[in-house]
Amino acid sequence: MRLRHIEIFHAIYTTGSITSAAKHLCVSQPSVSKVLAHAEIQLGFQLFERVKGKLIPTSEANMLFSEVDKIYKQLYSIKKMAENIKRSEQGMVNIAVTPALGFELIPKAIAKFRVKHPNVQFKLQTLHNEEAAQALLEYKCDLAILYESPSMPSVKEIDLGSSEIVVIYPKNLYDNNPKTLSIKSLLQNDLIGIWDSGPLGELVWNRISNTDKEVISTMQVDTYYIAAGLVGQGLGCCTIDRLTAQANINEMVGMASFEPPINFQIKGLYIESHPLPRICQEFMEYVKVEIAEAR
Repeated sequence: MRLRHIEIFHAIYTTGSITSAAKHLCVSQPSVSKVLAHAEIQLGFQLFERVKGKLIPTSEANMLFSEVDKIYKQLYSIKKMAENIKRSEQGMVNIAVTPALGFELIPKAIAKFRVKHPNVQFKLQTLHNEEAAQALLEYKCDLAILYESPSMPSVKEIDLGSSEIVVIYPKNLYDNNPKTLSIKSLLQNDLIGIWDSGPLGELVWNRISNTDKEVISTMQVDTYYIAAGLVGQGLGCCTIDRLTAQANINEMVGMASFEPPINFQIKGLYIESHPLPRICQEFMEYVKVEIAEAR
């Protein structure tokens, strides 16, 4: 039996007539009769008998119906899933994000997104830039959201917004709790080195390299959260992205922008030959809003 045969047979069997089946399927009565006749020819036996103007299933039809009903329910499930996917009600958002984004911004975006799409599943990996890019290339995620990622062959980019590199410092270092700092004034203090943290570390180092000041750094780390924790203990200043900085400001730690500012882009990356799922594209709009509001 073809799928159309199954649909017609199921409709007639459950409604009891060709007229009702045609109304249920929103088709004409002649088309239902034609498909039924074709199904019976292919099967080699009769499915219904006319008794006093009614269609009565044959014993063969009764034997066949239980299996047909299973297939019909599967077809209905597929149809509903397709409708849900079209309306972005189901699906999977499988992404790798840099830890700074995973701390607060991405959870906020997910919370707002789930209000409209409560049935969408999320798979999140928090990885540093290079690891996240590798996960993308190995198809372990559909999308990677990274800071200042370099362009890669066969990888498409989505501009999600921008942020800036800032300084967090122990408040007892400055009397006026400054909101901006120059590189020269920053280098008068002990710096917690985070130059090997990827593209952002390179941006800071390039700015430092253009000065004639010597860098005083007795601690080297590779994680912004560790650096922020050390600042909180009064052990020095560190350069850090604004999103991480905002999550670590307290009565002991202050934040200042660079003068002039050091800005960077936040990008969404996906493999060109594997277009983003519709649901993932919609989620990116929520991420853009959160990035814009965090500035």
